[in-house]
Amino acid sequence: ELGRRASELETIRAQAEPYLRMADLANGVGGNLRGVTLPTFVLLRRFEEVLDLANVRLDAMTGGRYALRRTDAREGRSHKLGLGLEVVDHACGDAARDPKTLSGGETFQASLAMALGLADAVTAEAGGIELNTLFVDEGFGSLDPDALDMVMDQLTALREGGRCIGVVSHVAEMKQRIAERVTVIPRRDGTSTLSCSTDPQPALAG
Repeated sequence: ELGRRASELETIRAQAEPYLRMADLANGVGGNLRGVTLPTFVLLRRFEEVLDLANVRLDAMTGGRYALRRTDAREGRSHKLGLGLEVVDHACGDAARDPKTLSGGETFQASLAMALGLADAVTAEAGGIELNTLFVDEGFGSLDPDALDMVMDQLTALREGGRCIGVVSHVAEMKQRIAERVTVIPRRDGTSTLSCSTDPQPALAG
């Protein structure tokens, strides 16, 4: 019985071989030394494009200290090969660091740079959608004064480029940097009301 079943398996395997080769070709895994599918390969290339654009922002926000780089480590719930991320620390001899070793402020800067890089990648696409309005929700409280200045410079440059930047923050210093503000004022009964104000000096809308 075992011999008969093994013979049937060989027959089926021979019949299936052309289809398996075609499937491997369609998925880009036939003879692929990296063992990644075609969709994953395309995703890796797009991921690198986003990182290149993000690094332009991160370089300005960190005074040239940090850059983001893709690794071949498996990352995420699906453990996709090549979607890992590491931080290159130029202040420490271009040492590669795990993003988890960054401080809260540095993590915010890296996350903001990635978000802006993704927005730039979408905008740069032929026929792509322009992301003219961006909202940044919190994170400013984790920045020291110098880092806050660098981040605000980037957001100001985006606004001067024609984008509307919305900032959600409880940091008191932000009031001096944001021109048009909507303040949420809590009431004793648990409800809240809104107060709108305009300052001609600052350059951002919050």
